[in-house]
Amino acid sequence: MERTNITLQRRTLGGLLRMLEETTRSRVYARMAEAGFPDIRPAHSSLFRNMTTSGGSRVTDLAERAQMTKQSMGYLADSLEALGYVTVGPDPTDRRAKLVWFTKRGDAAGRAMARLSAEIEREYAALIGEADMAQLRRSLERLAERLIGDPGSAPA
Repeated sequence: MERTNITLQRRTLGGLLRMLEETTRSRVYARMAEAGFPDIRPAHSSLFRNMTTSGGSRVTDLAERAQMTKQSMGYLADSLEALGYVTVGPDPTDRRAKLVWFTKRGDAAGRAMARLSAEIEREYAALIGEADMAQLRRSLERLAERLIGDPGSAPA
C-alpha cells in the first residue's frame, strides 16, 4: 500500500485550527512566564477560562464547562491554590460542594492571559492584514454561534 504525504494534501480545517491553537498557546504561555507567571501551564486554562467573575465557581460547574471530570478540575484547582492563584473552600449554600475564587495573583494572571492573547491576535493581523483578520474572526464567531449557540453560554 502506498503512503501519501499528508503535507502534500490540502490541510483539514481541524488541522489548521489545531495548529493555530497550539501556536497561540505556546506563545501565550511563553509570554506568561516573561510577565511573572512562570508556573502557569496550558492545562490551567481550563479553570481560568471557565471561572465566573464574581462569587466564585463550583468545581462541578467548572468541570462541566471545561468538559472534564470533577476530579481533574479539583486537581487543577488544588494545584492553582498551592501556587497562590485561587482559594478553594466550601460552598456556603452546599457544604458538600467546593467553591473556587481567584486571588489577587489569579486575577492578575487572568488579565495577563487576556492581554497577551489580544497582543498575539494583533501580531497575526499584521501577518495577514487587518481586514483578513477581522473577516477570519467574524467567520469563526458566526460558525461558533451556529454550532454552539450563545457565545456567553459556552467555554472559549
